[in-house]
Amino acid sequence: MSHSTALLALAVTFVGTYAFRGGLILALAERHLPTSVERALRNVGPAVLAALTVSLAVGGGDDVDLTFAEFAALAAAAGVAWWRKNLVWTLIAGMTTLWIVAAIA
Repeated sequence: MSHSTALLALAVTFVGTYAFRGGLILALAERHLPTSVERALRNVGPAVLAALTVSLAVGGGDDVDLTFAEFAALAAAAGVAWWRKNLVWTLIAGMTTLWIVAAIA
């Protein structure tokens, strides 16, 4: 793939994503969402983060190379997520563990 093709793909993706999100925000600006929908939307961020984490950790097929630092970070993040039930604390715990264990190893 050439640089111009990659730049064009990036620009098209950016414009499409921005238009989709902006259009949705503008369309729902004057409306109130039902309480059940608002409650469900709170879980979108953690669900996406969990899906990305799992797919990155085990999505490589047979040649998965999960280092000890990554495994420790996943375990710490899972523990903090279960304990605190807070996405920010989960990210802080996971990244801090990853950096510390990677620096020591």
